[in-house]
Amino acid sequence: MTEQSAHQVSHDYTNHLVNESSPYLLMHAHNPVDWYPWGQEAFDLARRENKPIFLSVGYSTCHWCHVMERESFTNPEIARIMNDNFVNIKVDREERPDVDKVYMTFVQATTGSGGWPMSVFLTPDLKPFFGGTYWPPVDRYGRAGFSTVLERVAEAWRKDRTRIEQSAADVVEQLKKAVHAPSPDEAHITDETLSRTYQQIRSSYDPANGGFGGAPKFPRPVVFNFLLRYHARTGEQTALQMTLNTLHAMAEGGIHDHLGGGFHRYSVDEKWHVPHFEKMLYDQAQLAISYLEAYQITHDPFYAATLRDILDYVLRDMRNPHGGFYSAEDADSPIEKDKPEHGEGAFYLWTTAQIEEVLGPDAAKIFCYTYDVEPHGNVAPQNDPQGEFTGKNILQVAHPVDDTAKHSGKPSEEIRATLADARSKLLAARDLRPRPPLDDKVLTSWNGLMISAFARAGQVLGEAAYTEAAQGAADFIHSKLYNPQDGTLLRRYREGEIGISGFLDDYTSLIHGLLGLYETSFRISDLVWAIRLQETQDRLFWDDNGGGYFHTTPNDSSIVVRMRDAYDGAEPSGNSLSAINLLRLAEMANRPAWREKADNIFRVFSRQIEHAPETLPQMIAAVDFALSKPRQIVIAGNRDHQDTQALLDVVNQRYLPNKVLFLVDGKASQQLAGWLPFVEGMHAIDGKATAYVCENYTCKLPTTDPQRIAALLDEKA
Repeated sequence: MTEQSAHQVSHDYTNHLVNESSPYLLMHAHNPVDWYPWGQEAFDLARRENKPIFLSVGYSTCHWCHVMERESFTNPEIARIMNDNFVNIKVDREERPDVDKVYMTFVQATTGSGGWPMSVFLTPDLKPFFGGTYWPPVDRYGRAGFSTVLERVAEAWRKDRTRIEQSAADVVEQLKKAVHAPSPDEAHITDETLSRTYQQIRSSYDPANGGFGGAPKFPRPVVFNFLLRYHARTGEQTALQMTLNTLHAMAEGGIHDHLGGGFHRYSVDEKWHVPHFEKMLYDQAQLAISYLEAYQITHDPFYAATLRDILDYVLRDMRNPHGGFYSAEDADSPIEKDKPEHGEGAFYLWTTAQIEEVLGPDAAKIFCYTYDVEPHGNVAPQNDPQGEFTGKNILQVAHPVDDTAKHSGKPSEEIRATLADARSKLLAARDLRPRPPLDDKVLTSWNGLMISAFARAGQVLGEAAYTEAAQGAADFIHSKLYNPQDGTLLRRYREGEIGISGFLDDYTSLIHGLLGLYETSFRISDLVWAIRLQETQDRLFWDDNGGGYFHTTPNDSSIVVRMRDAYDGAEPSGNSLSAINLLRLAEMANRPAWREKADNIFRVFSRQIEHAPETLPQMIAAVDFALSKPRQIVIAGNRDHQDTQALLDVVNQRYLPNKVLFLVDGKASQQLAGWLPFVEGMHAIDGKATAYVCENYTCKLPTTDPQRIAALLDEKA
């Protein structure tokens, strides 16, 4: 144990995280563990003292990260073992996805699973040799506890360091070989690629509860992105119904916050009832798009209402005063005011007595019948292993309004009004509770996804506040996290402090958001910026030897492997989103080279596309775009005039995934014509807003008639 860490363990427990910005790292700044942030100081210490590194990776809203901290990292005896034998590094995976990606790949490859907290032992030169996720503090149920693991690893390092170092070096070489495995000379993508993807996804569908696979159940909106495109291309009704059924089940389940809006991370059960309660910005952004597209296809107000519910929650609780969007709200919160005990979901749980106190007996009876509130709680014991939900209820829609009306003998409209009033009163009462901790850092990548959602919602719903929110977030990133001199992005802003060079997903997600924002507000500056960012992305991340994009630049020597992957999980991968961005930009800026780059991405990942396409549905959505005949839709007219808006509404009310949309309006059209000469002759006919529908820059006869453009758009491409 170093003199400093011994002092910390015996006295004030302040470690090297105390000056960090990440809320997750700051949570651990007063552990007795002598934590260091990822950086040269820790690396040098490990090399100088010939100690292995214990790397702990998590994020601020991670429930099991909190559990491991309470059980192990605040335990002075476990801290003593850690400080004596290891250099201990704590990483926020949301700030440093590059570090997380390398070592999560190792953990998944060696253990068959992964998750957070991620716990990995490294050599002093940062090569992994042993890892896992959560460990209990002591041996339990035949499983080694964390203290036992620490002592065994420390002993192995003392006795067999040379073999461990060689094994770790071999691991890194294997990771590098996997990244740089040769690709086929060309990608064989056809309609069969789409059909195969659909069949694989369909095979895991749960027809009883919606969703894919069993418990735990994750939303995974990237799957909906593909399924809705497949429906639009083929007319396959099952693809649509799987999506709609899942979205409906989620919106009625406990994974949905029925009072405050938005969705929790995932459900521990197969019925979407019992969630892990953290709320992540990237989930809100992507699910908003899913509900929006479901609304475009069906025009069912249920999906529009759920979309508004998500976005209004984000505007109320997840936006900073400058326009950027916060990252997350925690799963855990204080059980009572002014007491240290936290419980998962404490903010969201209700007893019957609490509801009756707020609503009174009559309204409470109606509310409890509708939302499945039971006197003894509504959570099955198997879904509550910690006993935190005993006697409490997680709200879910058990009976629709008409059923409640029939049950209570009252008109449906009266029931609907009663429930709306009840939700409002319960939300106000809930707001008096201690709130879950907020992770208030602003991440460029997640804000890019949110910009896309707000922009498209403003476009489809005609809601100016949503468009303004998208513009505000884009302007915030431009002013705080963008360097116009060299075109580069930073990843993180928090309380005025900025840092961390942008990763691939920061560029891809922001470009994606800006393209949606241009098609909503038609600020030419957003399109110009997207083009500049794509050029920077190509310069910093493109693999000149193998093709595709690396996740990181080559500038950080602490990253032992530059990863390059395409798995579409909770978020779309950088390569998958790049493929569709490149295809759209090729159409919007007349850059054939960018279409070739997209084809190159398909080639690099063609084996995965061939054998496991369900693992990259966002990339298969890009394949759908590549196989289609994208439409260029140009509206010539004054953006502020009603006739222009009428034509735009015809476009925006339709689900047209493989199109790009332009507005020719005054000075901005001059810059547009510089990229797309075919728009130069487009103008409003007889002073009326005019629509041009084109394929491959060849246009059909222009029209000023909304019904005519509707007919043109409804024609099969």
